[in-house]
Amino acid sequence: MSGQSTNHILMIKPAIFYKNAQTTESNHYQVESESEDIKIITIKAIKEFNDFKGKLESNGIQITSFEGSKECPDHIFPNWFTTFEDKTMQIFSMLAPNRRTEKTPDMISELCKTYELTKDYSSYENANVFLEGTSSMVFDRVNKIIYSGLSPRTNRDLLVSWCEDNEYELVIVETESHTGAPIYHTDVFMFVGTDVIGVCYEVIKPEYRDFIKEKVSKYHAVLEISKEQILDFCGNALEAKDKEGNLYLIMSSRAFAALNEKQLKILNGFYKKIIHSDLPTIEKYGGGSARCMLSELF
Repeated sequence: MSGQSTNHILMIKPAIFYKNAQTTESNHYQVESESEDIKIITIKAIKEFNDFKGKLESNGIQITSFEGSKECPDHIFPNWFTTFEDKTMQIFSMLAPNRRTEKTPDMISELCKTYELTKDYSSYENANVFLEGTSSMVFDRVNKIIYSGLSPRTNRDLLVSWCEDNEYELVIVETESHTGAPIYHTDVFMFVGTDVIGVCYEVIKPEYRDFIKEKVSKYHAVLEISKEQILDFCGNALEAKDKEGNLYLIMSSRAFAALNEKQLKILNGFYKKIIHSDLPTIEKYGGGSARCMLSELF
């Protein structure tokens, strides 16, 4: 049986970092760069990256890191591919043209030393059909369920086709963010662990709530997250394990600080530790947080 989490994570160190103008229309969590210099933003982001990477490694989580490209302001978010326990991998279609270039031949070649590339959905970009990997799809790998919220970055037809081809049950919802638009990525409002799921019901449209409540509670305990906590990236978390198999939940320090005592008590019942790191620059200008920076290597 597949395991939910892994001890090995890929991270991409940014060569440059700033607010990506090509992603702002669908990502309402990015903030304007104001007058701050791109060089300064990049220096801050690299420090946050290094500190985060160091914390994960100090807790026994293996990190492989690649160097990002200067043409890719969002290279720090490696959600364009996913791997599986059978040592295969797939590559996905990305909405923003400058995010499509994140799929560099060098990175793909390096990954293919370990994983067989069985599917590349990049050609769908030519038809404006997008499915942005582990951000569009939140995996329950043990029970073979995909949770997904529709958005400009998550196409319904391609999502249905992917689940049919890969024999995953699909739990699909529509959402409404603080701006009234759909939440751009599913991993903003929910995460799946081995024994617990974190989810914000308030941002899911009412007609889908009973359906998803039934689904998430079938195999897991449920941590409810408020819509206010979504703005602090509380849903953008990832489970990982150390080499002894101890489970950890990874999130940003902003997300950790926004959790209340009851929520922390629930999570501490399932995890050896909540690993958190301060990511204010990355969250401000990238509109993504801890989970977005991590790609699992099974």
